[in-house]
Amino acid sequence: MEAKRKTTVGAVIATFILCYVIWILLTGSFAAQELIVGAVVSILVAWFSARFFVHDSPYWFFGKRFFILIWYCVAIFPWELIKANWDVAKRVLSPKLRINPGIIRVPVDLTAEYGKAMLADSITLTPGTITVDIDEREGRCWYYIHWVDVQETDREAAGEIIKGRMEKWIRRIWQ
Repeated sequence: MEAKRKTTVGAVIATFILCYVIWILLTGSFAAQELIVGAVVSILVAWFSARFFVHDSPYWFFGKRFFILIWYCVAIFPWELIKANWDVAKRVLSPKLRINPGIIRVPVDLTAEYGKAMLADSITLTPGTITVDIDEREGRCWYYIHWVDVQETDREAAGEIIKGRMEKWIRRIWQ
């Protein structure tokens, strides 16, 4: 049985900062009431969850990685989301477009657990794809992804189409 981790002040502060920045990015508001509610929610979330997110050094994430994460959330992922939405919208509005649904096994070159989870979530959040399973056997990580239109059966090429630039940017954040 694993020993219970203690919640340190540094872990709470680091988790609070991350939660609060995400709150501000999601609300897009600097109104006093939004900032106060965001601070209260962020401190509560940080207090109860810091020991699960911060394991060793509480401030290792702040610096270059933090700004890359913000860039990913503001520019990279929204662009991939827009492209996927456009593709699905074309399919919905024009029934003559052929679809070819299927599940494809795609290689992933991430080692950090948070990075793997972030990529799987990013793929699932983009319309037309859902990460169904993660397989970490054979000394490698593979995602099984349901794709609304399997355009490529080669695993490497399909991975490049589905993952786009997301894997590269997520690797910069977590590795």
